[in-house]
Amino acid sequence: MKDFKIWRSILRGPIRITSTLEDDAVIDKQVENYTYDDFERVEEQEKALATLTMALSLEIAQGFHKYRSAKALWEALIEVYEGNEDMKQSRQNMLRQKFNMFNYVLGETLESQLQRFITLTTEMSSGGVMVTRSEINKKLLNSLPKSWDMNVLVIKKTKDLNRVCG
Repeated sequence: MKDFKIWRSILRGPIRITSTLEDDAVIDKQVENYTYDDFERVEEQEKALATLTMALSLEIAQGFHKYRSAKALWEALIEVYEGNEDMKQSRQNMLRQKFNMFNYVLGETLESQLQRFITLTTEMSSGGVMVTRSEINKKLLNSLPKSWDMNVLVIKKTKDLNRVCG
């Protein structure tokens, strides 16, 4: 089930239920004066915080227990797990370097090598590292064991590497 109200609640941040007095002063509304809509808004905020909190493992949640709004918790999670722009750039550089250095490991099965490669390209994609289909295909072909050299040569000569190999 998708609840877009919860997501909007996370993005908007904590709400403050207020009343405007006759002199245009804004004050916090007393709970006993809340309307049905006020309670709905508060419930939405509490549900958003609970949803985020329950999605975290117990070990992670303990490190974030001080956050009392869904927006504050979300921003803290982004800061810790995605980092600032310098950290993102550093991660992208590291992923690109791993891609450039990717190669066959002696004794590794083809299945294991493919799994490592798929994991790496998935990390690159989710990390914002853009590589062309041709680069991916060439890297995979060039990283295959020496026993595949003839097959690789035939594939390179007969296939369009801008498309998925196969």
